[in-house]
Amino acid sequence: MYSETDLQDAVAAGAISAEAARSLRAHVSAARATPVTDEESFRLVTSFNDIFVTIAAVLLLVAMGGIGQAIAPGVGGVLVAAAAWAMAEFFTRKRRMALPSIVLLLAFVGGIVAAPLEFVSDALPDPENDRIVGLIFTGIFIAAAVGAWFHWRRFKVPITVAAGAGAVAATAIALILTAIGPQPGMDAEELVMPLVFVAGLAMFAYAMRWDISDRARETRRSDVAFWLHLLAAPMIAHPLFNWLGIIDGDNIGAGSAAGVLLIYVAMGMVALAVDRRALLVSALAYVLIALTWLFDEFGAVELNVALTALVIGSALLTLSAFWTPIRAALVGQLPGSVQGRLPLAGRAVPA
Repeated sequence: MYSETDLQDAVAAGAISAEAARSLRAHVSAARATPVTDEESFRLVTSFNDIFVTIAAVLLLVAMGGIGQAIAPGVGGVLVAAAAWAMAEFFTRKRRMALPSIVLLLAFVGGIVAAPLEFVSDALPDPENDRIVGLIFTGIFIAAAVGAWFHWRRFKVPITVAAGAGAVAATAIALILTAIGPQPGMDAEELVMPLVFVAGLAMFAYAMRWDISDRARETRRSDVAFWLHLLAAPMIAHPLFNWLGIIDGDNIGAGSAAGVLLIYVAMGMVALAVDRRALLVSALAYVLIALTWLFDEFGAVELNVALTALVIGSALLTLSAFWTPIRAALVGQLPGSVQGRLPLAGRAVPA
């Protein structure tokens, strides 16, 4: 099994020509009756060896964390980050194994965050100054962003950009909270949610920048955009549904349920336009809650969960089956200037 990344590497190495690669993509699109752009291909597991290596790597990382924690606070994070980088030199840089590379990147960034956090929590078990705490977290997030940047320069793992961007967003939010903080009588959540929402929109715009640079989705830039969209989606969805009162599940009314459905439809339109399904997946739990409440209100108490699953499952499967023609029709209605910035759209090739 060969992924899009393998195909790109083969072209870069001169093993096959760019024209041969385009012909292969066209053949696969015709065989599957779906354009390559609509597949949202990204490499995760190509063989069981990926899983085997990942399990072994996780065991080793857990051991490093445990040994370091027994030595001194913060040492565990340092050992985890160091071990993750060392293993990435072989399994990422030489073997190009996708799943282990993702896990090792997350472990590396997580180790960078955990090391100072463990040390600070031990040195300052109960800090009273909120601004000091905010500055500490800001410094930790900056360190994570810098570590992600160095990791990207060395290994070019697509998820690294999302990890770094997430750290930058967390840094900005921490700085704002440190600077102004919740006002007297204000719940911290009232300030955090708008910041997360704005950061999510910025993350979405950044993801689109990567997508625009590879509209045919033939390079690693598309993989980077995939992870950025996956990060941006919950940052946008969670605040929206929190404001509708869906998060707790106790304050759902007809208005909130209708609002959830309308927002989900709007997200579906955006997902179709940009050819990314992350928005639909991130908001799925909230829609399930809203529909379950609606069926319960209409008297289908015993079957509310089953009916909700039936409606949502059928709708998503239908959308998946006809994604290409629906998307082509939607994009075709947009202004030409907008179409020129979206991933290429086209109707499915008949089988």
